[in-house]
Amino acid sequence: MPRLRQVAKADADPLAQKLYEVLFGKRDPVKEPGTATGTPGNWWTVFALVPDAFKHTLEGFQFYRSPERKIDPKLRELGQIRAGFARGSQFVFSQHCKACRDVGLTEAQIEAIPHWQIAEVFSPLERAVLAYTDCLVLQSGRVPEAVFAALKAHLSDEEILELTYITATYDMHATMSRALRLEYDDVDERVVEIAAPEGASNDVMSMADQGKKE
Repeated sequence: MPRLRQVAKADADPLAQKLYEVLFGKRDPVKEPGTATGTPGNWWTVFALVPDAFKHTLEGFQFYRSPERKIDPKLRELGQIRAGFARGSQFVFSQHCKACRDVGLTEAQIEAIPHWQIAEVFSPLERAVLAYTDCLVLQSGRVPEAVFAALKAHLSDEEILELTYITATYDMHATMSRALRLEYDDVDERVVEIAAPEGASNDVMSMADQGKKE
């Protein structure tokens, strides 16, 4: 379950109720979760806690999907899907696998997102976008001049600003999904202690001392 409470249909503000109707039909998504794409849908029901935040994020989705955008949708989606993978959000990654197909990226390209550095299915510009995304997400915006120059060789300043804004936005969404345990990111921490057999020594590296004595 999400770490924050969800907003029932009857308690949602008018904008959230309108989106609930689109996503869930007549159902109350708290009592009867599930969207047409297979997700639980609790991203929406949790964000509805703060109507201004709900509206702001919806406008962000509208922003990147607007026909006014200059950045190629394929490049935009490369940034979004790699941001989801690099941040470790199964929800963002999974949803944008589908979005990548919708804008025309190939199955080979989608499958290569985790190991794009050694894949041969991306153009020089696409590789520059993926490298830039890793700098934004994994290096907190520390971008080498060579990476930025590769972008500038192909993209206008406007396109780079749009790419940066959208990719950073999806880094945020991936982070929030994990922190609040939303959708497919509702998973237990996997890095935990595995119990040793009863009676085992707490000195787990004692064999090293035995090897030294020999």
